[in-house]
Amino acid sequence: MIDTWRMTVEGIATSVHIGGPGRTGPAGPGLTEAVVFVHGNPDSGSDWMPLMTRVARFATVVAPDLPGFGSAAARPDGDYTIYSYARFLHGVIEKLGIQRVHLVAHDFGGPFAAAWAADHPDRVASVTFVNTGVLVGYRWHRMARIWRTPVLGELSMRLLDPRTTAKVLARENPGLSREWVQVIAGHLLPEKTRRAVLRLYRSTRPGDMDQLAARLREHDHNALVLFGDADAYIPVEQAHRQAEIFPRAIVKILPGVGHWCWLENTDVVAGHLEGFLRATLE
Repeated sequence: MIDTWRMTVEGIATSVHIGGPGRTGPAGPGLTEAVVFVHGNPDSGSDWMPLMTRVARFATVVAPDLPGFGSAAARPDGDYTIYSYARFLHGVIEKLGIQRVHLVAHDFGGPFAAAWAADHPDRVASVTFVNTGVLVGYRWHRMARIWRTPVLGELSMRLLDPRTTAKVLARENPGLSREWVQVIAGHLLPEKTRRAVLRLYRSTRPGDMDQLAARLREHDHNALVLFGDADAYIPVEQAHRQAEIFPRAIVKILPGVGHWCWLENTDVVAGHLEGFLRATLE
């Protein structure tokens, strides 16, 4: 069973989804080791539910809504960077008392998780990248280039409406069910999320990935990479590049599956993730 708890981190109110064997609240000894799911753009922690319910059968699971997304409030300081998200993630982890962390990240959650891991290598038990990673040499996709452009980005956000957003998502992600298309499209509607997206994309520089890669290469973390090769936003070669940073990385390519691979093919993704986590949990 997954419960949702409200908490405040860095003065920002948010929801954190927590579950696992015997869990009855957001604190306790069972949280010393946990699988922490880190969402990307434009998602929320609840989008991980299909995987969380599977992993919660044998491990504690945690999935926060990050600032500007889902039920989380906007950052009052407007600081939407990879590093501010890593700090917020650290605040959640500290508040829950988690000492040994298994990171599972998707989309921009990959850089958020990587930045946290670079700052706290001694607390990283494992890292799983789901259609993401430390994106060295990455070239922005079409919408990202628009969002990074002043005025044009604001105009594109202003013109977004639920129907158009859903239509574009469905075209670019034909494997997603209609229900999930509607959910993901809905995430982009709040003004706070649109502002967060624009500022996050504009604050991120290629050098950020190079620096993270250099720092993470100093450690030999357990790593799993799950990647749908029909991703419309991140090319599949990024999956293989993660082995240059994590030498022990296990890379699994999912043919014909798109960006939200665990929503398209839950059983296959969950099977890989469960096997990996069972081998790395203490």
